[in-house]
Amino acid sequence: MSEIIELCRNAREASYALAAASRATKDAALKAMAAALRAGTDEIVAANAKDVAAARESGTPESTVDRLALDPQRVDAMAAGLEQLAGLVDPVGEVVRGYTLPNGLELRQVRVPFGVVGIIYEARPNVTADAAGICLKSGNAVLLRGSSSAAASNEAIIAVLRSAVVEAGLPADVIQGVPGDRAAVKELMQARGLVDVLIPRGGAGLIQTVVTESTVPVIETGVGNCHVYVDAEADLDLALTILLNSKTQRPSVCNAAESLLVHADVADEFLAKALPALAEAGVTVHGDPAVVAAGKDVVAATDEDYGTEYSSLDLSAAVVADLEAAVQHIRKYSSAHTDAIVTRSQAAARRFVQAVDSAAVVVNASTRFTDGGEYGFGAEIGISTQKLHARGPMGLPEMTSTKYVVIGEGQIRT
Repeated sequence: MSEIIELCRNAREASYALAAASRATKDAALKAMAAALRAGTDEIVAANAKDVAAARESGTPESTVDRLALDPQRVDAMAAGLEQLAGLVDPVGEVVRGYTLPNGLELRQVRVPFGVVGIIYEARPNVTADAAGICLKSGNAVLLRGSSSAAASNEAIIAVLRSAVVEAGLPADVIQGVPGDRAAVKELMQARGLVDVLIPRGGAGLIQTVVTESTVPVIETGVGNCHVYVDAEADLDLALTILLNSKTQRPSVCNAAESLLVHADVADEFLAKALPALAEAGVTVHGDPAVVAAGKDVVAATDEDYGTEYSSLDLSAAVVADLEAAVQHIRKYSSAHTDAIVTRSQAAARRFVQAVDSAAVVVNASTRFTDGGEYGFGAEIGISTQKLHARGPMGLPEMTSTKYVVIGEGQIRT
């Protein structure tokens, strides 16, 4: 038996105990995991420092290093996310629908865990705690395969979490790390029957590899080429505030804005405000001819720029003739993650919401709100841009399936 198959079988066995655990037991485990993270902060940060140093030595871009880096505040935020999960309603056992059939059979559709979930993710070690916590609360054993760039960080976090769940009375193997070599990942993707679902979280290359090569069912998370469209009826000061927050509050994450679209009727006035403000914030704007003409520091955009998730202080920008032109641009280039409109027109807002087919469509607010924590879900597993089962931030309900419970008194089918 290979090491990966053994891990999967151990996870399957542990999943049976977890599926039967009460909410009180799971919540106690989450609180123990949070306490263990805080107690192990020095160890975790020291391990992370090795990963960060290695990343910088190999020339990793600073935007990626930012995703990788942990400090005591980020570790505390990981712990707080687990505590928030403990306070949320347990989805397992929720009755989705229920009624009595004409023949007297009582039928209920109830939420149940998937069983064993594999998470394949890049760079961000906070995902290790988030994923472990969400899977545990929703009754799933989890197999965590982070990137080699975060190997020391993930190993330290997983060790802390496993010891905590044992103290809470659950099997350690409800949380397991998967070795990082490619052969192991390939074997995990082929472990159909032992692993119930895989969730890739990272760049387009990783996601596409898992989607195309896995025989295990996949919930596809997506990259974030997010847009902010400034409508003709926008409050331009509000639009600037929203744009700057969407782009610069944390540019390395998937819900940061990557593209600006401005209605031609307000382009001169808005760009006169926005381009200096973006430059002052350190943002490099890649613009179409109209945007280039409006600012001296603007770089001419290529078609590739409009389809790029920069994850850095770069922003593509274009002037569009009207709302419909903005919609067409978004349909062509958006990754269907999050797209926003700034407008005082209810008609424009309604049309944008109806016409833009993204996991989150935002009116008069920052794209940065597309996040499980901000939505009140607690920590999230990822943001799904697919249309099956789960779409948008994936919290606890999205980490369950359902089964039908049918109760009779001897009825037979004729």
